[in-house]
Amino acid sequence: MPKMTGGRFIAETVHGYGISHVFFVPYIAPRALMEMENLGIKRVQTHGEKAAAYMADGYARIRRGPGLCMAQSVGAFNLAAGLQDAHLAHSPVVAITGRQTQINQHRHAYQEVDHVRPFDAVTKYNVLIDDLEQLPLFLRQAFREATTATPGPVHLDLDGFVGQGIADREADLEVFIEESFAGLPPFRPEPESPRIREAIRLLQEAERPVVVAGGGVTASDAGAELVELAEEFNLPVATSLNAKEQFPHDHPLGVGVCGQYSRACANRAVAEADLVFFIGCGAGGMVTNEYKIPVPGTRVLQLDIDAAELGRNFPLTLGLQGDAKASLRKIVDHAVPTRERTAWIGHIQELVRDWRERVAPLIESEREPMMPQRLCGELTEYLPSDAILVSDTGHSGIWTGAMVDLKYPQQRYIRCAGSLGWGLPAAIGAKAAAPDRPVLCFTGDGGIWWHIAELESALKAGIDTVTVVNNNHSLNQEQGGVEAIYGGRTSGSDELWLFPDADFARIAESMGCFGATVHRPGELASALDQAFAAGRPAVVDVKTHVEGIAPKAWEPPHE
Repeated sequence: MPKMTGGRFIAETVHGYGISHVFFVPYIAPRALMEMENLGIKRVQTHGEKAAAYMADGYARIRRGPGLCMAQSVGAFNLAAGLQDAHLAHSPVVAITGRQTQINQHRHAYQEVDHVRPFDAVTKYNVLIDDLEQLPLFLRQAFREATTATPGPVHLDLDGFVGQGIADREADLEVFIEESFAGLPPFRPEPESPRIREAIRLLQEAERPVVVAGGGVTASDAGAELVELAEEFNLPVATSLNAKEQFPHDHPLGVGVCGQYSRACANRAVAEADLVFFIGCGAGGMVTNEYKIPVPGTRVLQLDIDAAELGRNFPLTLGLQGDAKASLRKIVDHAVPTRERTAWIGHIQELVRDWRERVAPLIESEREPMMPQRLCGELTEYLPSDAILVSDTGHSGIWTGAMVDLKYPQQRYIRCAGSLGWGLPAAIGAKAAAPDRPVLCFTGDGGIWWHIAELESALKAGIDTVTVVNNNHSLNQEQGGVEAIYGGRTSGSDELWLFPDADFARIAESMGCFGATVHRPGELASALDQAFAAGRPAVVDVKTHVEGIAPKAWEPPHE
């Protein structure tokens, strides 16, 4: 068995699992970082631990495999906070931190706080490694935990403030790579045949069935099987934001994204269904508009790779445990002829048509400053056929989820699972995972302020993302709530949601990046051409109307 340092072992292991970039705030395990560099792993030094976690999240989601972030002990809490989004989005991020050695615990050691509880809240697996001989066992298990069942973040806490108690020591260590856990999913279990037959019966007998496809479809790469299922059984399909890319935008059975960040037609379809088939979807508050759809009494069929998710939020008619791709293939292969459901499909298509007609005037609006719906319409037409669209949360998630169509099968879409400001760092991680593809971040002025310093991180690392800022100099999503409390717009409340009208193009240029400003409808395509051709990180500052507020998600009328 070869003798090597813990740092060398970490580097060879993450390299063996196919990780090409590490996102970190120094000073952490410098020997491991040096060894990673020697193996060709790109080191991306960030300006904050949360940003490092967001980059690893974006990287992992586009790679569909583990991402890696690291921080020293004093930054561990910040890294844990950044893992919240990976946790909520079920993203396989491996986090490594340093920890004051045990003899210094509970003694007011400099910059030391407990790491266990914050990481327990946002990880599947949270382990202290205080002896080098433990490293092979726990590091391999971290990759297994991150990728199996419902994927999610994991955390290894290395002995020593910067992990030196593990990274700098030597021992006889053997690197062993379990290739199954280098990507998603490592295994493809299938439901039992009797359950498949019962699922087929339920789908055949339903008068008004609807599919709700979730992030498990994306993790399983089951988009083709989802389309086959829909066409075989004549099933309208709604998606969560995490599965937006998995069903063609113009398919006659597609209704769009449902839930809180949604299209009204999608929410209405799910509310009117007599059977809802959740596929790779936990049926949480976001996709069900705070559990308002489907309505009580609706039969629910649910397929998930994690049995603990089956029936968590809605009483089940039938639960199926299995990988989305393998399970849908088994259902389709055993299907028998299904009735046409002409009236139901016609009604669904009318809902979609009505929604498109209602939003068309806003998408085509010549109003100045530009309306965000017009911005989304121009973005739909512009996005390259292999583009990756990365969306921040809040209004950014609503606008891109509801208003941007993905017109080509190779386009990808990932979105923030909770923390405003995630978009820019996540896009840097996405571009690291797919360096040959155009990556575009959609955020607002409220979002870009959070981590604007990471433009410099991207510039230094040679990671050329393009960021579009929906700049209405406000957090206008908060306007209604603020004014309801203050009794209308007053000088005492404006500062809670209004910002100065910043020039993000000039800020980007001052950092050595590219900047362009869009003032009027029709100017976006030219600005994006310049941004993608710039050969450096780019910001396109789009001046939009402060009255561009997304409508509240449709919900069933109260009894």
